[in-house]
Amino acid sequence: MKLTAMSMDALVSRFEELCLKQYDADLSFDMPRYNRAFDAMMAVSNELRSRPGDQRRSLVSLYDHPNEQVRLKAAIHTLALFPDDARAVMQKLIDDRIHPQAMDAGMLLDSLDAGRYVPE
Repeated sequence: MKLTAMSMDALVSRFEELCLKQYDADLSFDMPRYNRAFDAMMAVSNELRSRPGDQRRSLVSLYDHPNEQVRLKAAIHTLALFPDDARAVMQKLIDDRIHPQAMDAGMLLDSLDAGRYVPE
């Protein structure tokens, strides 16, 4: 099904599914699979962004997901919309030392604080 034809709930579910695929690919050191999931995740995020009112906001529902990759990616993709809340999700990953997501979150926050990264 084309992303443009999918409901908001279906897009959020697809985003979650892709995060979990990325998580599994990372555990098995399968970079091609990880990258395919990343590309598909970006397409979902871009579709959400293109909808009236920037519907990436719907990814906030994933902030409390049991999987750390899902929480991290939801925070990253909503950082421009909800900077404080997204930062708190990433900071909790860092504080809880959940790796490798804590390292990714730490590097992103460092880049954000230094002005090298500007969320869109």
